Amino acid sequence: MGKEKKTESYDNGSYNYKMFKCFNRKFKINEVQPTDDVRDAFCQFSVGGGDGDSSDDGVMGAEQLCSFLDDNQVNSATTVAEAQRLIDEVIRRRHHVTRFTRHGLDLDDFFNFLFFDDLNPPITPHVHQDMSAPLSHYFIYTGHNSYLTGNQLSSDCSEVPVIKALQRGVRVIELDLWPNSTGTDINVLHGRTLTTPVPLITCLKSIRDHAFSSSPYPVIITLEDHLTADLQAKVAEMATQIFGQMLYYPESESLEEFPSPASLLHRIIISTKPPKEYLESRNPIGKQKENGNVSPSSEEETPGTEEIQTLESILFYQDCDNKSDSDQEEEEASEDQKPAYKRLITIHAGKPKGTVKEEMKVVVDKVRRLSLSEQELDRTCSSNSQDVVRFTQKNLLRIYPKGTRFNSSNYKPLIGWTHGAQMIAFNMQGYGRSLWLMHGMFRANGGCGYVKKPNFLMKKGFHDEVFDPKKKLHVKVYMGDGWRLDFSHTHFDTYSPPDFYTKVFIVGVPADNAKRKTRVIEDNWYPIWDEEFSFPLTVPELALLRIEVREYDMSDKDDFGGQTCLPVSELRPGIRSVPLYDKKGEKMKSVRLLMRFIFE
Repeated sequence: MGKEKKTESYDNGSYNYKMFKCFNRKFKINEVQPTDDVRDAFCQFSVGGGDGDSSDDGVMGAEQLCSFLDDNQVNSATTVAEAQRLIDEVIRRRHHVTRFTRHGLDLDDFFNFLFFDDLNPPITPHVHQDMSAPLSHYFIYTGHNSYLTGNQLSSDCSEVPVIKALQRGVRVIELDLWPNSTGTDINVLHGRTLTTPVPLITCLKSIRDHAFSSSPYPVIITLEDHLTADLQAKVAEMATQIFGQMLYYPESESLEEFPSPASLLHRIIISTKPPKEYLESRNPIGKQKENGNVSPSSEEETPGTEEIQTLESILFYQDCDNKSDSDQEEEEASEDQKPAYKRLITIHAGKPKGTVKEEMKVVVDKVRRLSLSEQELDRTCSSNSQDVVRFTQKNLLRIYPKGTRFNSSNYKPLIGWTHGAQMIAFNMQGYGRSLWLMHGMFRANGGCGYVKKPNFLMKKGFHDEVFDPKKKLHVKVYMGDGWRLDFSHTHFDTYSPPDFYTKVFIVGVPADNAKRKTRVIEDNWYPIWDEEFSFPLTVPELALLRIEVREYDMSDKDDFGGQTCLPVSELRPGIRSVPLYDKKGEKMKSVRLLMRFIFE
């Protein structure tokens, strides 16, 4: 049911619903009240209450709030001064007239404090992980075909999706580079499709202007290069002129270890395969592929090409360490290209040689990036899972959607994460449950776009450590609020208030996957469920808590009421305000849940 313009008004604290255009059904609006757990907590930590069991007359000052945050919310870092600032902010929002005379929280103030998601968030809101490890030690927020506004075949190419992705915290932007119709300039588009192009210079300027609007940590531009040597030189000139000192590239041709996010603050780095001539001078197989009309610098299938390839075919090209005579000639030819295109490539998309078992072994003096489709990842992980984990401990692995996802849908990211793949490339312009999981994972670590991989993925003996430690997460869903403010009173049901219920999922390794559901609360804009669920966890570091609110509909599909996804490893124990998001991942203005998290 579509959202209607909200024109109705309250009638003595109730809503009127018209039936058959002649009858009215009146439903009283019950103001939301503190739950028993909230009352008990206030009674325990407040002072100055009256006699009896009532806690309504008590006051919670800064010291008492600090004790509550320390004991109940497991937030020992809060000082009395910080607690006083929280109290002052709550009073400022709720009491315009008496804010200068009030110095503590009453029960209603305390209840509202718990419901302010910016003051009492469910996860840590700032960067708190070690950011000094190499890039290969982090999951990185990665986009796929970042310039597309819609589907993969006929939508417009634009800088707008790139800007939106950067503002959301995405740190890896993918651009497909093709010559324009005259062969004198560079366009960004999805090749061999009906997508309309956007000039490369427009995208680069947008990246420069918005790269660090939400995070100071490095932005990686992955290039799908289909250009001639002259246009590659033009790309190098554009990048250096537009990015200036923001552009990072190493002094040596290849890296022995990737730099850390902390060492690359406010820097932009480029990742692609070496230029076509560079590969051809080293590897005659590259020429064979070119004769077959496949660009050696293209990492992904374009629509119409064969999707399923063996990993051996992807990793077959040779990337020699010693320079040949033809390499030296190619370098001399590029002296006039200042700066040289290949010089700007920080993260090389390597072309290892040999079999999968051999080539997944870590090279001592060189790091590189590999790209696999979601199908290739499935096959490789089923037969060589330990090799994949070992490879990703030092190198970067990028996973991209299969070529038949024309509607810009996405795949399940957990198989890549559980094997250490850093770059799970997603179509950010769509929506759906898989994208919600991606949003949830990268809300971790302050939403900076880099999430430290679990220690067991960075140690040898992966299978010995995946089931240690074990934990149990208790999730209690108290109540919800805010739908009345964000939706028309007939949005969910034409003839009565909504019937909300909440679904709670754990998404992680197969042993951890679980789902639970609350009962349906009928005819109420302020549903109070007060239900608790327990989830045993084997790998909490990779588990995501997915929450979805639905409105029960007896005769049709249940209506969507909001969703969120949170990394379990980031959950803050205690009673927390959990804001909900729409289907596209945009935060709803008022809708939130009050929940409690406890770890055993």
